[in-house]
Amino acid sequence: MKIVSTFVLTAEQRKLITEAAPQAELVDPTQVAGRKAKHALFDPDVMEPHLADCDVMAAYTIPRDLVARAPRLKWLHCMAAGLDYVLRTGMLDDARIVLTNTSGAQAVMIGEYILMAMLAWAHKYHSSIRAQSRHQWLGLGYFFANADTLRGKTAGIIGYGPIGREAARLAHAFGMEVLALKRDPATHADPRFGLPGVGDPEGRIPRRWFGPGQRTELIALSDFIVITLPLTAETRNFVGARELAAAKPTACLVNVGRGEVVDQDALVAALAQKRLAGAALDVMVPEPLPPGHPLWNMDNVILTPHSSGPNIRYQEDCCRIFAENLRRFQSGRELLNIVDVRRGY
Repeated sequence: MKIVSTFVLTAEQRKLITEAAPQAELVDPTQVAGRKAKHALFDPDVMEPHLADCDVMAAYTIPRDLVARAPRLKWLHCMAAGLDYVLRTGMLDDARIVLTNTSGAQAVMIGEYILMAMLAWAHKYHSSIRAQSRHQWLGLGYFFANADTLRGKTAGIIGYGPIGREAARLAHAFGMEVLALKRDPATHADPRFGLPGVGDPEGRIPRRWFGPGQRTELIALSDFIVITLPLTAETRNFVGARELAAAKPTACLVNVGRGEVVDQDALVAALAQKRLAGAALDVMVPEPLPPGHPLWNMDNVILTPHSSGPNIRYQEDCCRIFAENLRRFQSGRELLNIVDVRRGY
């Protein structure tokens, strides 16, 4: 079996993979003469000699002609959770290639980001940061009038996958009530990869469960509207003007899924008109936002540059999932995190 990693592996990452598949040939860009950059995520021309007889591939970016370049490829593991950037090309629609992602590897980091965003909003930390940039000392009266605690508040989590479940675990620890929305609300457990002690794999935390058609009801009950959905045909503009109109005027929306899941024009209007109190956005449309976009200058908006997931252990955590799946692949067991190409996740 030949495994191609299209990104440079550290010694520890290579060890994880070779221990899982000791008989396999493992190639990454460091072993290819003429590679253009030390940390290139994918250079199809450099990796070309190794694609023709490749059985398994781990990659970030994927060339549109991958199926033609790698005719023997049986399994493609993408080093990301949201794969809309791959699926929208249609290149895997009719290919007999198993596709897996790294859902679960980002749960801790993004779960903490969600809690951070909720805490920042509740404690008005973002206001202090803005005041610091103006060399302004906010009086205590501002905090007496505006700051609050998370305890007793409701987090409505739209997309109860690994990230949503870790956010729920943390929110619950802070005394929050959790509502959960997923495609099939009758199925509470999640079979995907999960780190030990992370998330809510059995689905025991939410007080109530909602299906996609009940999202307006969930939003109306939520103090924090947390969106972790992937982008698919069904989730594009999943939260629009009608849904935002149901929100409490004191609510804050936190989006770590994809910008296109929310109707951004409707969101801007709701924020500008104070029909929604605030938003913390790690994803938006487009990325990066153009300099004149109104979201930049809204005092009730926290913006981060799609940075809730990346961290110094990201690639190693993703390789752990890949290594576990390698063991399963060799023994004929079902892989973790198989992506339904038609459904989009």
